[in-house]
Amino acid sequence: MKILITGGGGFFGEFLNKILSEENQILTLHHNNIGSSNLFNSQYADISDHKLMGKIFDEFNPDVVIHSAAAANPSLCKKLDSRIVYNINVNSTKNIAGLCDSIEAKLIYISTDLVYAGYRGSMLNENSKLIPASLYAETKLMAEVKIKETFDNFIILRQALLFGLSKYNSNNYFQFMFESLKNGNKIKVFTDQFRTPISVLESARAIEELIKKDIKSETINLGGKERASRVELAELLCEVAEFDKNLLQKINMSDIPNYIGVKDVSLNTDKLSTFGIKIKSLEDSVREVIQNFKT
Repeated sequence: MKILITGGGGFFGEFLNKILSEENQILTLHHNNIGSSNLFNSQYADISDHKLMGKIFDEFNPDVVIHSAAAANPSLCKKLDSRIVYNINVNSTKNIAGLCDSIEAKLIYISTDLVYAGYRGSMLNENSKLIPASLYAETKLMAEVKIKETFDNFIILRQALLFGLSKYNSNNYFQFMFESLKNGNKIKVFTDQFRTPISVLESARAIEELIKKDIKSETINLGGKERASRVELAELLCEVAEFDKNLLQKINMSDIPNYIGVKDVSLNTDKLSTFGIKIKSLEDSVREVIQNFKT
């Protein structure tokens, strides 16, 4: 298939590029960061430039579009003009959905677990209460609505906390933990935030499998098998990589001034499994990302 990837220069894009290029013809778009995209068929693009995006769609004519680009850091979004965040996350997504509709391409939209109410209990399913706690999450949810208003050939993936080790993009907390602990430095980790972390490798592979299936108009939770706090993930990293657990400083979200946090957005992924998608255990996933990083 011909697959267009937005956000191809980013952390997740690195793994989408690699896995999806093995059996498909991809065009991966980058903006602020080139990342690994220069190793593939790639192009610079500002997704908010609707004229340029139209030209890219006309020339490449994709069968599938994976839209992962976004103003994605909740803390950074808080500092940006809300109109800029809205334009990138909502207007650009609406435009991409319209372009997909015009050429009958399937849209895979990467949303977030942060659209859920983070205080309503654990292992939330797709019908759970939606109360986004940040501008980032709010605009991601608004983009979901715009897609549904535009056409029906879409899969919305509410993706859990991603973790992995990148050779091109080091701006993710798991990598910070890995490098810090490897060098014997102490790190602070939350005890009171719970997610269902999924590795970038597992997420990219799940998306590859979903693309092959005849699925339309679905919203699906994409997360790991186990509910875990940040400190539990860090402790598991220490066990697998044989780092010193005494380097972990346990803190609460309230210890960080102005931190935009949610207590529990762990995901129920029963729906994902009904499509035949199997996700590795958290321990096996941590082992895999470390091994992949070393090779």
